[in-house]
Amino acid sequence: MAAPRVDVDAISALLREVTAQVVVPRFLALAETEVTSKGDDDVVTVADTEAEALITRALRSWFPGVPVIGEEAVATDPHLVDGLDELTTYWLLDPLDGTANFVEGNPDFGTMLALVHGGEPVIAWLWLPVRELLVTAELGSGALADGERLATGTEAGPWETSSSRAWVSGRFLPPDVRAAVDARRGDFASVGAGPGSAVAAYACLAHGDVDAALQWRTHPWDHAPGSLVLAEAGGAARRPDGRPYRPGDAGAGLVMVAHAEQWTAARDALLGGGAGTRVDRVPSPS
Repeated sequence: MAAPRVDVDAISALLREVTAQVVVPRFLALAETEVTSKGDDDVVTVADTEAEALITRALRSWFPGVPVIGEEAVATDPHLVDGLDELTTYWLLDPLDGTANFVEGNPDFGTMLALVHGGEPVIAWLWLPVRELLVTAELGSGALADGERLATGTEAGPWETSSSRAWVSGRFLPPDVRAAVDARRGDFASVGAGPGSAVAAYACLAHGDVDAALQWRTHPWDHAPGSLVLAEAGGAARRPDGRPYRPGDAGAGLVMVAHAEQWTAARDALLGGGAGTRVDRVPSPS
């Protein structure tokens, strides 16, 4: 069965409209009662839930029968992500990625959306409303940032650790992986914690603003959209053992690079050839 026909511009307009309606007006203006917490000490706001409800309603109306799997719905019912590989086509939605940034007044937050068909993302959107940055991608057709083609993979050259910049999200790293990364930090030009949101991290990687990144918790709504954008821009997001990222894969760990041909060298520079290459340790869902 073919994937449904999608008007990319119409979906982009939907994301813009919803965030303008219920997210942006609350930036720097959240009431204390509008912020709560959920598993793993993650925060959630009324902007998350309202944006997810509006986007989900629109997608269900436009694409009857295609499931919409949103982060906040999964927080309520974790079984919604069971058997993703058994679904032919579905939407993955993070209505407000980087909620902690949003609460703290940091503009590195946004909406992530992917259409998954046949087990892989085929269309993706990253929308950072305060930064007014829209990145879209279609499988086999490239990635666009505000209509301009992204191409990080052009003439990248060999990997040079000493001049490379990396981001490592350390919150969920197992001790042996953390030790492997810490042992190699000094080899890089810089190793930072990253922007605190997948939407901003993938946008920066797709623009070539950073060379490599490592995350251990890999919820599908965080990485299905970004992994497609990155791949279509010339980069790559793969499990530490080299397998490509798939939304239905319950593994842990993801090494992302701006230039796909540098992936193995970047993985080895971050993790080495031993510790950190397993993918059987999965953080608890939230």
